Amino acid sequence: MDRPLRLVAANPLDQLARTLEALLVIASQPLSLEELCAAAADERDRVETALGLLAERFREGRSGIVLEKVAGGFAFRASKDAAEACARLFERPVQKGLSHAAMETLAIVAYLGPVSRPEIARIRGVSVDSAVAGLVERGLIAEAGREDGAGGAVRYRVTPLFERVFELESLSELPRLDDLGADGDAIRERLVTVAEKRTA
Repeated sequence: MDRPLRLVAANPLDQLARTLEALLVIASQPLSLEELCAAAADERDRVETALGLLAERFREGRSGIVLEKVAGGFAFRASKDAAEACARLFERPVQKGLSHAAMETLAIVAYLGPVSRPEIARIRGVSVDSAVAGLVERGLIAEAGREDGAGGAVRYRVTPLFERVFELESLSELPRLDDLGADGDAIRERLVTVAEKRTA
């Protein structure tokens, strides 16, 4: 005689981990702890514990995908073992490489952003229309408001994709401007001065 089926209550923490897993799979960018708590309608300490379970389940060497903390949030990425196969399946725009002009522009936006196109052009000493358009198209920079005044120029900042591509948990992991012996405003001034000398 067949034994009757019995319903077994799922461990609430396991259920929460599965919910977080689903949220991270469908998200188009890293999700912060606050976003995960809100979406899962659960408490911070329980979400952190459940993320710990996921990190163990999806770790390098154990799974084809890995849970990582990046760009101020959490996201899945391909494991190192699977990365080459994933690259063959589809080309990410950033994998095609960035030109020297694009890298210079990206660095200026990363350190000084939000920054406008005219400001970037003054610093680089050349037109940056093409470089800025290319970085926007690749999703590495995005609009971040306008400069004050009528007809103010659009300002740009780097995106979470930038942080993810360069494996930064946050922009604070960029090499520090303080190491150059000046704060951000002074660096901006120095870069503009350099650009003016180059175009003089």
